[in-house]
Amino acid sequence: GLAGGAFMLFYDASTGTITAYDGREEAPSSVTPDVFIKEDGNPMGFFEAVLSGKAVGVPGAVAMLDMAHREHGELEWNQLFEAPERLASEGFPMPERLHNTLGRLRDFRNDPQAAIYLDDEGAPLSIGTTVQNEPFAETIRMLAQEGASTFYTGAVAEAIIERVNAKTGEETITREDFAAYEPIQREPLCAPVADQTVCSMPPPSSGGITMLQILKLFENVTDGEKPTDDLLAYVEATRLAYADRGRYLGDPIAMGTESLPADRLIDALISKPYLDARATQIGSSPAETINPGNPSSALMIREGFIDGDAYEVPSTSHFSIRDRNGNIVSMTTSVEMPFGSQMMAAGLVLNNQLTDFARVPSDDGVPAANAPGPGKRPMSSMTPVITLGADGEPRVAIGSPGGPAIIGYVAKPLASHLFASVPLSEAIAEPHVVVPRGTVTVETGGDDLKAELEAMGYEVRQRGLSSGLYGFSVDGADVDLIVDTRREGSAKMESQKFSDLERL
Repeated sequence: GLAGGAFMLFYDASTGTITAYDGREEAPSSVTPDVFIKEDGNPMGFFEAVLSGKAVGVPGAVAMLDMAHREHGELEWNQLFEAPERLASEGFPMPERLHNTLGRLRDFRNDPQAAIYLDDEGAPLSIGTTVQNEPFAETIRMLAQEGASTFYTGAVAEAIIERVNAKTGEETITREDFAAYEPIQREPLCAPVADQTVCSMPPPSSGGITMLQILKLFENVTDGEKPTDDLLAYVEATRLAYADRGRYLGDPIAMGTESLPADRLIDALISKPYLDARATQIGSSPAETINPGNPSSALMIREGFIDGDAYEVPSTSHFSIRDRNGNIVSMTTSVEMPFGSQMMAAGLVLNNQLTDFARVPSDDGVPAANAPGPGKRPMSSMTPVITLGADGEPRVAIGSPGGPAIIGYVAKPLASHLFASVPLSEAIAEPHVVVPRGTVTVETGGDDLKAELEAMGYEVRQRGLSSGLYGFSVDGADVDLIVDTRREGSAKMESQKFSDLERL
């Protein structure tokens, strides 16, 4: 994932504050709004865009981690790389998910560096066979010795630039694009929900705003006298929140208008008056249509936005950690789809995050807030979360992979926990229902949930939903470890000191 991007929340136990780190990928200077529009005027199909080579953004994860380490790290930078170098050089057993995914992705198997995953016949290595990635180990060694600069002005940058431009046949990404990349320290997006303060990422992630809208709309309806079923209220709140997401969210540099700057728009979208008004649309049956709201009278139709329609797919990773001093990290990272742009360089999978931009950049001169553009960061659904109790102490640190459904994967268990006191380790076992693109979707196995929703009047799709919610909740000395059994992952409490590197 080092050639991808990340969002990270850091809780500093010494100050009681949360900082948001934005390491989202950035569009190269060559990117125009019509980067994924074909000569006939139609948008590329998803895989066509992925395989074009034009979907690779300037990676941000390494720069973000470097910034956070400079501000909060305890170990020396060159001490941080022993474990990944060892895993890359000595190898690891081929997991079943990796084996199966390789079998589906023929284009990736054709990449020269993908040979590390394949046998002599070009088929994926069998499950349990050792996978070694010496080019990655060499990249790790350079990072350890030379610092993050090698990723942006040194050999790693050169390798990525050469690979991308060879694919596109033109100067798609440049040394200047890499050298200009800067991670951004942002204010976390926080709001009171039930008896806690829930914090997540602000834009360009859509996760924080959309999740908070869902939770606060649900709270508005179920906490009052309105006789609305809890499940229906949750689904309707989700539909309303995703409608706003598609209309208003993207890189903050493009979200605002002359009369409503981005910071005011963000505040308006999670303000009590606005959500109180939106909540009146939640009744005792499914709404026939759901439209974006108007969060401010200052936002005129003529200077608004069209709804965005990104390609976004579900392939991401998340971890949550608390150290012995009480500091907490909740970080979500991604290269977008499995194996990103289906290319490797320097042992790294190159991201395809620019397909997270809107497929159609404008309509009759009205832009999408999430339209592609040079230097822009595409909207994301990554939703790392840290919550604080009324005493200001951290209570929850969670997050999940899952593309546009990430928001629902996080919001639904969190709603059960906050409003019904269900332990998160139990709440994540409940069947998922998500509405990421307007269609109510229930995971395979949730037959009773599907039937209940259909009885309410919803048209329901059922399929596998590969969430992977991980983290923990804390209440005094009690710690609830959260492990989603839908995919690989683990959680543990370690009594020995973190400085014992052999235990990493």
